[in-house]
Amino acid sequence: MNFTRWSARLPGTQRRAAARGEHAVPPDRRGEGSVPPARVGQAAEPSRPVPAVDDLRVREVLDHVPSLVALVHGPDHRIAYLNGAYTAAFGPRPVGAPARGALPELEELGLLNLLDQVLRSGKPRTVKSRKAPDGRSYTFTCTPVTQGDGNGVLVFATDVTDHAEAAERLRASERRQRETAVTLQRSLLPQELEEPDDLRVAATYHPGGTEAAVGGDWYDVITLGGGRTALVIGDVMGRGVRAAAVMGQLRTAVRAYARLDLPPHEVLQLLDGLATEIDANQIATCVYAVHDPNEGTLVHASAGHLPILVRDEHGTVQRTDEPTGPPLGTGGWMYSSGSIPLEPGSTAVLYTDGLVERRDEDLDEGIAALERALAGATGTPQVICDRLVRSAGVTPEHDDDVAVLVLQHPARTGPESELFHNAALELLGGVEAAPRARAFASGVLTSWRFSSDLHDLGVLAASELVANSLQHGTPPMRLRLRRTDRRLIVEVTDGDDHLPRRRRAEPADETGRGIAIVATIASNWGSRRTPGGGKAVWCEFALPKPAPQGAGPEGGTP
Repeated sequence: MNFTRWSARLPGTQRRAAARGEHAVPPDRRGEGSVPPARVGQAAEPSRPVPAVDDLRVREVLDHVPSLVALVHGPDHRIAYLNGAYTAAFGPRPVGAPARGALPELEELGLLNLLDQVLRSGKPRTVKSRKAPDGRSYTFTCTPVTQGDGNGVLVFATDVTDHAEAAERLRASERRQRETAVTLQRSLLPQELEEPDDLRVAATYHPGGTEAAVGGDWYDVITLGGGRTALVIGDVMGRGVRAAAVMGQLRTAVRAYARLDLPPHEVLQLLDGLATEIDANQIATCVYAVHDPNEGTLVHASAGHLPILVRDEHGTVQRTDEPTGPPLGTGGWMYSSGSIPLEPGSTAVLYTDGLVERRDEDLDEGIAALERALAGATGTPQVICDRLVRSAGVTPEHDDDVAVLVLQHPARTGPESELFHNAALELLGGVEAAPRARAFASGVLTSWRFSSDLHDLGVLAASELVANSLQHGTPPMRLRLRRTDRRLIVEVTDGDDHLPRRRRAEPADETGRGIAIVATIASNWGSRRTPGGGKAVWCEFALPKPAPQGAGPEGGTP
């Protein structure tokens, strides 16, 4: 261990050299610079010489170093020296004993193999923050040295316990923040998905593997009444608790706006304004879609989100590329709606970017891979959901959170198909259409083998809705009856876009009681504007649950 090259930099060395005359000051320079004349006598007093580094004994230096120092020699790493700090930490050890038996703390820390590597390569190695048997943490640096006719390794250990404990506290804080964010995120997602009559749905959420990866992904399924269902998925840009909180506000707003039964693009328009009010610096992507079993379509609007994928019964996959507007919170954009067929036997997938986006590949490649996975996916929505997540390589250490929503419009056959029926009548002419509508409703409900009470209520509701449309609406008009395994739906459409409302009719009023009657006898009712202009007014009756095997028609079975 040679310290010669450092000796000239030390003040003691310089003064010693001056005393020897090695660096004498020229006579013409004396009195200039460092020593004022008033202090010449004081400066000229003899001072005690400070030893140069070359004169210091290495052992004396190492004995007083607060770090742990050990010197081992030879291929079996026999102990040549331990300083006082080392023996204070682990106890005295016999000089000359092999490290494998005499220094068990190094073996426990896995440093004996490191000593072999240093001895073979002649290059120093460092391992950071290893916890030793004494409970403290050290950073070990192993440096090759030459000892006489052999080689050895100098082990230098610095106590970093305070740093290690601070780092552990920081990691614990990050874990708590992540757990808080994940808990908040999961609590804001639907605990149970609503179950539409005509669709089977499943969803999954996977938080990212780090605190920073917990974001604002969300999904929801909202039954709108009249057999229609709204489906939504979104992603708040950002991470942690803040993103999850914004997500919760947007999800709540979506459910409120969905109750207005607005077209998808109008829902996004309202959400865009709300996102700006929540946080002008926070943006989010979102897809809002509505499934109408009568039309067999999925009407959708997108705010900067990834396209919906739809697989038909033959395995062909389509994506809804258009129309797409900017993310929510940007403001000043008019969104628009599009549609894609969702016939019986079809499966649709809504997802967030964590499923398809990777650092090392283009986003379109990830979507194309998801299309291929969906094309070969069969089974229930939950099975498909899990399969798509596995095919995308999502693991607990994934660097982004993932949300997936899968819906199926099953192709029903056999006895199940008898529980789903549709019937429609075009209402032509004037007031004479009312008795035709009543006769049509009576015949259809009789053929569907409903109980007499439910038959009479359905005919009365159809009569009132048709009469209201004939009086306040405009052609074209249509009466539609629909039954599922859970409810009977009566719907009347016409060309006027003025939505009816329930009001209290005065005793002397000759009108104004139709909607009130419908609201009283039906389980639920509502109205909405139709895309081509006009409106639809509907009501529904909950069917009694099927009776055990052998029950009669009063049990509600066909």
